[in-house]
Amino acid sequence: MADPISWDLAERVAVRVSGREPFAESYHYQSLQPDFEELTAEAEELVAAETGLRSLAGPARARVTDRAGWVRANIASFQRLLGKSAFIDRVGRNMDDSPIAPVGRALAGAEVGTLLGWMSTRVLGQYDLLVVEDENPDDQDVVYYVGPNILSLEKRFGFPPREFRLWLALHEVTHRVQFTGIPWMRPYFLSLVESSVSSIDP
Repeated sequence: MADPISWDLAERVAVRVSGREPFAESYHYQSLQPDFEELTAEAEELVAAETGLRSLAGPARARVTDRAGWVRANIASFQRLLGKSAFIDRVGRNMDDSPIAPVGRALAGAEVGTLLGWMSTRVLGQYDLLVVEDENPDDQDVVYYVGPNILSLEKRFGFPPREFRLWLALHEVTHRVQFTGIPWMRPYFLSLVESSVSSIDP
């Protein structure tokens, strides 16, 4: 069955749209991973103290990435989500017999890539809740921080780095504890996504 989106093309377009990252080469970049490992753990304790919630999935894992890494993580997340969708099955079956399917796949890939590439220049952090049990656990249930964007914003507005980074960690860890500390939340959210996607008529 044909995949309705050219994911390889989406990644190439997104990486190109994401542009050059001057702060990826900064010596400050090396400080981000140890900082966010420490601050993410601190944020978990602060969120637990304030809300009474703790993740049932264990401690959060912080991962500092560049824009291209964020793009690749999100493409993998979309593939996990849509790969199990009835909508994608229906679209794929419709495309199997279509002579213009390759054009449609390329257009969809270019659109997804353009959107993700633009978003990668703006996003600071993200918690990916789309955990799939039969896939590599190292690439799932991760709190992402987009290093070059964080450094750029700190420099642009003169934010104190430690305070700003803790604020980001609090934001992302709060999302994680919502979905991993309340047993019904994640399946309910994913059921809403599946229902919305499946209601589209290809």
